[in-house]
Amino acid sequence: MAQTTAYLGLGSNIGDRAGNLRSALGCLAAHMDVTTVSDMYETEPVGLENQESFLNLICCVRTSLTPGELLTVAKEIEVQLGRTPGVRNGPRTIDIDILLYGDLCLASRDLVIPHPRMTERLFVLVPLAAIAPDVVHPGLHATIRRLLEDCPDRHWVHPTIGGDNVSTLR
Repeated sequence: MAQTTAYLGLGSNIGDRAGNLRSALGCLAAHMDVTTVSDMYETEPVGLENQESFLNLICCVRTSLTPGELLTVAKEIEVQLGRTPGVRNGPRTIDIDILLYGDLCLASRDLVIPHPRMTERLFVLVPLAAIAPDVVHPGLHATIRRLLEDCPDRHWVHPTIGGDNVSTLR
């Protein structure tokens, strides 16, 4: 079956944030090939600002899952790792977003690819540019590097220091 390269954004701001990200990567790896993982970044909350900061990362995967199947797997992993329904942009143990899926542009009731707000969020673009600066956004026909340079977001994004980066996530 054909494999597609996809980029997923992961975030956590409840409990053991780094552990939640590691667990999510392990769960994803049971369903697909996780080929590249960015460093973790401590990030300022966006949308609902009165909450703990997030740890975010981006992973590149190779998958034979359809976009709908990938969304189902992501949502199942979120539930498995303790995510419960809550306020939009609110605190969560884990969030897994499909950012890009090959060169697909898709808009359905349940899923929009590329992720509709990824170009407005430094917490997505900084780690994505670190692992895939020359990937082209299929709807905007611009590289991730260019989208990062043009991003209007001013929320802070800091690389984590110490043992919480890519070498400990594998």
